[in-house]
Amino acid sequence: MDVIQRIAEELSVNSRQVSAAVALLDEGATVPFIARYRKEATGGLDDGQLRLLEERLTYLRELNERRKSILESISSQDKLTPELEKAIREADTKTLLEDLYLPYKPKRRTKAQIAREAGLEPLADALLDDRSLIPEQIAAGYIDADKGVPDIAAALEGARQIIMERISEDAELLAELRERTWQKGILHATVVKDKEQEAAKFQDYFDYQEAVNKIPSHRALALFRGRNEDLLNIALKPGAEEKEEHDLCAQLVARHLHITDAARPADAWLAETARLAWKIKLFTRIDLDLKLRLREAAELEAIRVFASNLRDLLLAAPAGPKATMGLDPGIRTGVKVAIVDPTGKLLATDTIYPHAPRNQWDASIETLARLISQYKVDLVSIGNGTGSRETDQLVADVIKRHSELKFTKLTVSEAGASVYSASELAAKEFPELDVSLRGAVSIARRLQDPLAELVKIDPKSIGVGQYQHDVNQVQLARTLDAVVEDCVNAVGVDVNTASVALLKQVSGLSASVSENIVAFRNEHGPFRNREQLKKVPRLGDKAYEQAAGFLRVMNGDNPLDASAVHPEAYPVVEAIIESTGKSIRDLIGQSGFLRTLNPANYTDEHFGLPTVTDILQELEKPGRDPRPEFKSVQFKEGVEKIADLKPGMTLDGVVTNVANFGAFVDIGVHQDGLVHISHLSDTFVKDPRDVVKTGDMVKVKVLEVDIERKRISLTMKKESTEAMPRPERSSAKTDKKPRQKVPEPQKIQGSMANAFAKAFKK
Repeated sequence: MDVIQRIAEELSVNSRQVSAAVALLDEGATVPFIARYRKEATGGLDDGQLRLLEERLTYLRELNERRKSILESISSQDKLTPELEKAIREADTKTLLEDLYLPYKPKRRTKAQIAREAGLEPLADALLDDRSLIPEQIAAGYIDADKGVPDIAAALEGARQIIMERISEDAELLAELRERTWQKGILHATVVKDKEQEAAKFQDYFDYQEAVNKIPSHRALALFRGRNEDLLNIALKPGAEEKEEHDLCAQLVARHLHITDAARPADAWLAETARLAWKIKLFTRIDLDLKLRLREAAELEAIRVFASNLRDLLLAAPAGPKATMGLDPGIRTGVKVAIVDPTGKLLATDTIYPHAPRNQWDASIETLARLISQYKVDLVSIGNGTGSRETDQLVADVIKRHSELKFTKLTVSEAGASVYSASELAAKEFPELDVSLRGAVSIARRLQDPLAELVKIDPKSIGVGQYQHDVNQVQLARTLDAVVEDCVNAVGVDVNTASVALLKQVSGLSASVSENIVAFRNEHGPFRNREQLKKVPRLGDKAYEQAAGFLRVMNGDNPLDASAVHPEAYPVVEAIIESTGKSIRDLIGQSGFLRTLNPANYTDEHFGLPTVTDILQELEKPGRDPRPEFKSVQFKEGVEKIADLKPGMTLDGVVTNVANFGAFVDIGVHQDGLVHISHLSDTFVKDPRDVVKTGDMVKVKVLEVDIERKRISLTMKKESTEAMPRPERSSAKTDKKPRQKVPEPQKIQGSMANAFAKAFKK
């Protein structure tokens, strides 16, 4: 109950809601299922709250397991006092718990332990208890060569080691000093001696200092990468004035031990002991703790950025079920061509060689025109890799020479297409198809439906992460998997066209069950209704309950099977039909009539107001897609490489990645430009995601171009250009931040150059 109550307080909800959600999670229910179909039980907790609840539940349960083992360990040592037990039971973080356990944690033989074995603990206690004692005189009584204490100095050193260890294991003191150093500490990075040339990419950190608690995640991860590559040294200073802060902290340690300068014989010796305890024991421990804290916070932020970008990419607008040609550009190796039908089924492939060295431009145009005509292609999807703009020009020439062909050309990100091509999944899907041609299929399909195609690729290969290889891979994978699951279930899946890769992301469906669904579909033909799913091998009642509402049967026996209404709630719809006298087909899509109905009239002991309200909204537009309307951007003709860019040019582009320091924009020159956070808006921007998201179409102006280093500086400030309208999204935040005077572009060229240098190196 402590866990339930704590999570309830953190989420600002009541404990009944949390308790219900925890029970459902423990029963095997997924977050999407609980968020959508168990609103009455949880009081309407949304998927964001449920994800946080799930994360905190795991953390607190692990904390309690650790608490239990620590209590057992200390109890077995007969050292568990009521006060210590109370402190351990009230510890609310793993860090505090480990601080409390530190004095009792089994450890290797330390200098303090050796001193205890030599019988020096009474000497340490005596000097702490009676400051009037003369250390050298009392230490003389503890000399024992047989125990490794040959003289007075050895005896006093042993006593000092015992006291220093006690100080370093004082949880209250450690926590106080750790937090003080976090607030005042400065992280100082320097280049490793004689590695200046090798470390050129880290030159911004050759002599870099910043408050440790102010370092943004991308800089922190860059620093740690430099250290891990043995190119940077990273040192923590306790404060801006290093020596003074060390002295102050040593005084705090002395004060904690009630050591004062009263001119008593033991005072000076104890003060030195406190100073050494701070410098050798406490600060060393705090140095490690705070660097770990900084890294963990940076990793969490990087994972959050990655998850946010991935969600935007997966929920990008689909072009829809249209015959599509995918072109995977290549120069010497040729342009790979694949054509898929509106359902994504592969119809034909080819390879053309319009570029050097073969230069078969005219022949390539005729080949494309023939294929487009033969398969009635509506869309041509061009990958944005090497040769993209040249291939785009090729397709433009097809349009000029064959005006009778009515199709639209678009450029899409091909990130991850090569990974998919060589994957086991692609090999199963196209066993006879050459690896190079599979990428063209992926490029075509990701225009039709980005979500359905991108789920086949490891999220880490899609290219929207920030330092993705430097973060905790288990945590990253868990977070990204949750994003994919949420996106797939938010959109819903057509059970008759979905791949195994897409089906296995549906709530309640495993990879094996998804394979069985596809096998059943191939053997028996398309599903006619949701009830047929129960005949799929290994798809039991629990899996059906979790999955059914997210699986769509289009044009089937029951119109409700194409909606997000769960089969368990069909009786509610039947009650509506009975009370209104209308058939289900007469009800669907009749917004005006449906909005006249009072949801409260159809509630019962099983289905409350939230569920009935959702059902009525779903009947208005069954299976509605939450993704925005599809729009495309056309890159400026004649601007195909960095050398074509000139300061002052206004261009259309697509946001490819959003980081904490700004947004990267594809403007069609094979190198993304950077809109620094200071150039995203005329008003102050705290988080770039308040302004743009991955996939947004924007209008930008070129500020600077560095051809040699392939760096492009862009601005979206309205004083320079007007941003293109972006699809409305319900999660957009209202900008209520105070306006801030922003310097004119010409006045910040130097600072922007530094910003680019840092951003691109990262």
